[in-house]
Amino acid sequence: MSQNEETPYRRWLEACRVYTDRRVLSLLFFGFSSGLPLALTFGTLSLWLAEVGVSKTTIGLFALMGVPYTFKFFWAPLVDRTLIPYLGRRLGRRRSWTIVSQLALMATIAGLGATDPVVQPGMTALLALLVAFCSATQDIVIDAYRVEILKTHQYGAGAATLVLGYRLGMLVSGAGALYLASYVSWFATYGLMALLMTVGVITVLANPEPEVRQSRESAEQEARITTYLETNPRLQGKWGRVLAWVYGAVVGPFAEFMGRRGWALVLLFILLYKFGDALAGVMGNPFYVELGFSKIEIANISKAFGLAATIFGGIVGGVLVNRIGIIKSLVVCGILQMLSNLMFAVLAVAGKDLFLLAMTIAIENLSGGMGTAAFVAYLSSLCNVAYTATQYALLSSFMAFGRTLLSSSGGWLADHMDWVSFFVLTTGAAIPGLLLLLWITRRFPQVSPRET
Repeated sequence: MSQNEETPYRRWLEACRVYTDRRVLSLLFFGFSSGLPLALTFGTLSLWLAEVGVSKTTIGLFALMGVPYTFKFFWAPLVDRTLIPYLGRRLGRRRSWTIVSQLALMATIAGLGATDPVVQPGMTALLALLVAFCSATQDIVIDAYRVEILKTHQYGAGAATLVLGYRLGMLVSGAGALYLASYVSWFATYGLMALLMTVGVITVLANPEPEVRQSRESAEQEARITTYLETNPRLQGKWGRVLAWVYGAVVGPFAEFMGRRGWALVLLFILLYKFGDALAGVMGNPFYVELGFSKIEIANISKAFGLAATIFGGIVGGVLVNRIGIIKSLVVCGILQMLSNLMFAVLAVAGKDLFLLAMTIAIENLSGGMGTAAFVAYLSSLCNVAYTATQYALLSSFMAFGRTLLSSSGGWLADHMDWVSFFVLTTGAAIPGLLLLLWITRRFPQVSPRET
């Protein structure tokens, strides 16, 4: 074999080696710590409540525990800019906030397990909300930490590794907790889940603090506000310092992002990139049921093929980002996501077919995993290193809100057309996002701010 024929193979092999980097590998354990608390306030908790006889109405209200994850950008500036006394000086800003949120999670998870939902439903709800709040806070810090320790070409691999750890954490606190609760009490189950948070604590202590960095844009903005305060006697002293902090922590991240050319189109792209995927996904299970598949068949195939395909897709997406870059990866993965929706249309024509169901779920999750890795890498690249936690919390919340809002129309569309037409429409719904990406790339080439 000639050297020219070996070159592509060697390049892809080199791209795969991104997963051997210590910083990328550490995100597996950070992801586990991030994913562990989620099921404890949703799936696992709802089953516990149902088992002890809590009404369905009350169980439904516990879905509000997801509110902190949606609005975490409100307190992200505090996490981004405040140094925790004593711990902050010893561990650094990011590591100290991570440790505090993890210790708080251990306490609140154990406390949640010690409550009696029948006798003290209010206390159970309060502690579940505190678990969600501490978990969302941990996510803010871990996302910022991930962006700050990785290089741009590692963002895709970092996202894939973090998601893999996240899903393992959810598996342990979901299926693992239910299995454990079959043999011991709920108090013991939640107590063990709290102890497993030590995985995150050990990971934090074993890894270094990211370097504190300042971008040229943020330095210029904060210099302007400092000059303004110094020249205005009424705004000096204590109130001047407060205003300077508020500007740097709250106003600065938004002002910096909105100061970029084409920022509104970037936000529109974030809304539209997963539009077709969200429309198809929200009606997936009703579609399977209407075709005649049983719940057991759907669950078995979605777990066996779906989870494996999502994880593998994320890994492939990380390699792709490392090999060809973020923008090209978004285009490739976006096209694959779009075409995967046609598999639903093929299944609709074929009817009940277990093999086609497995192929549909596998292809949809494979392309979705690839797209998620590339998309998270893109969101990471948009963050200014001086405002990482705040800007990423805002962008990820905007992505989640948009995905939820846009996908809500899927049911109405499915009611007014046949399944084949519906899934062909969801395929077309992915086109505007891809065209917008290409236009933004040419019209407003996005250069992510880096440290000076």
